[in-house]
Amino acid sequence: MAAELDHVGRIMEQWRRERPDVDPSPMGVIGRLHRLAQALDAELRVVFAEAGLSDGDFDVLASLRRAGTPYELTPGELAATTMVTSGAITKRIDRLEDRGYVTRSVCADDARSRKIRLTRRGVTLIDDLVPKHLANERRLLSGLTDLERTRLAGLLEAWGRDLGV
Repeated sequence: MAAELDHVGRIMEQWRRERPDVDPSPMGVIGRLHRLAQALDAELRVVFAEAGLSDGDFDVLASLRRAGTPYELTPGELAATTMVTSGAITKRIDRLEDRGYVTRSVCADDARSRKIRLTRRGVTLIDDLVPKHLANERRLLSGLTDLERTRLAGLLEAWGRDLGV
């Protein structure tokens, strides 16, 4: 007995039936990745929301923490090291500063620039949240073997390099 087609498989079959002159096989990868990305975003946001954060807020805090002591970056550096657009950085910094997770100060070598620094409260929050986030990611990958995860990560990295992302 053949396995039942998933959503993307059904769409591809419909295209094969309606347009036998075109090859819908790229949808097998792109369509599934798109659907997976949407599902993963929803699953990852749960952990951030429990801490009162958005995924972008988490990304900013995590980037500052990864920067090492003294846990500070300029807004431009944050934009370069996060998955948040540069236009959204200021709004996130404002919100995180209001909540006491970051401070903003003038750069010593350029009065026009600012340094964003994690507060002790911000360090505590991100250090508590990262293990929960990684456990959630492990849960989401639990249906794959170690070898499958390694191969998939390598394929995605190579594809990303090819696309310049």
